[in-house]
Amino acid sequence: MIRITPAIAVDESELHFEFVTSSGPGGQNVNKVASAAQLHFDAAASPTLTEAVRRRLSGLAGRRMTRDGVIVIHAQRFRSQEQNRRDAIERLVALLHEAATPPAFRRKTRPPRAAAERRLEAKRHTAARKKGRVATDD
Repeated sequence: MIRITPAIAVDESELHFEFVTSSGPGGQNVNKVASAAQLHFDAAASPTLTEAVRRRLSGLAGRRMTRDGVIVIHAQRFRSQEQNRRDAIERLVALLHEAATPPAFRRKTRPPRAAAERRLEAKRHTAARKKGRVATDD
């Protein structure tokens, strides 16, 4: 089990990996070894995620989530398959942790009356300064 929050844990059997050849530098190793990891996590079918977490997750995941609700994370930062596998899991955990954190409730506030008066006084001061620049016809 991979612990995301105290209430959410993902079973490792829900994670499916595919290993593909990586792009970028690496010489002959890139062409021979399938070191890049593609992690597939079916968020829509995961029993541990609540509906609110799924909604936030779909917004955060963006293009990484398919229409079927499967999150695909492509990790190819490292040259070894195992490091890329760990990197993909860490990125999924970070994404799920962010989605599991509810957004802070926004309390509507009004600016204080003194702040509004300072703003208006500054506007009057600027207007008077500009009015003094106008050329007068005598």
